[in-house]
Amino acid sequence: MTPRRAGAGQALLVGLGSPDRGDDAVGPIVARLVAASRLPGILVVEREDPTCLIDLWGGRDLAVVVDALSSNRDPGSLVIMESGLGGAPLPRDAWARTGQGGTHAFGLAAAVELARALNRLPRRLVLIGIEAGAFDHGAPLSMPVRAAVPRAVEAAIGILAPAGERPAPGGGAGWAARPPRAVQGADR
Repeated sequence: MTPRRAGAGQALLVGLGSPDRGDDAVGPIVARLVAASRLPGILVVEREDPTCLIDLWGGRDLAVVVDALSSNRDPGSLVIMESGLGGAPLPRDAWARTGQGGTHAFGLAAAVELARALNRLPRRLVLIGIEAGAFDHGAPLSMPVRAAVPRAVEAAIGILAPAGERPAPGGGAGWAARPPRAVQGADR
């Protein structure tokens, strides 16, 4: 039997993306809103580099990754894909119709398949993508991506809640009126 790290079975949500690159900030923003719902037993982190996911999600029963997507859909479109141990490999263009890199030099799909080859995928892996419109440095989220944030938060909570207790009603309501501010020193 392989020893598991402390907390390795705990469900995980990763907000993947760069908070300084326009719509690429959507993953960390969704992560902050999910964290604010205080789902018990759920670890929520922000990361910029998909390569760190392999160690982070290995041995977990459930991992959810929220990331900006570049696949030629309409900005703000939500895409949900499942993978994990025993699942089929992701198609080569799973996360970015323009190439496997997605919005990162080493993309999310590549990280998933490397983790599969290393036998480091979680039992269940859910990828929530929000189609991005712009990745300009220093820009805020575009309006279509901003409008998709509540749906992404709802989807993530719906997937994660069965791993713990249901959050109080309205956990994340009000974001459309007041977007969260950047958190200095946030876990990335």
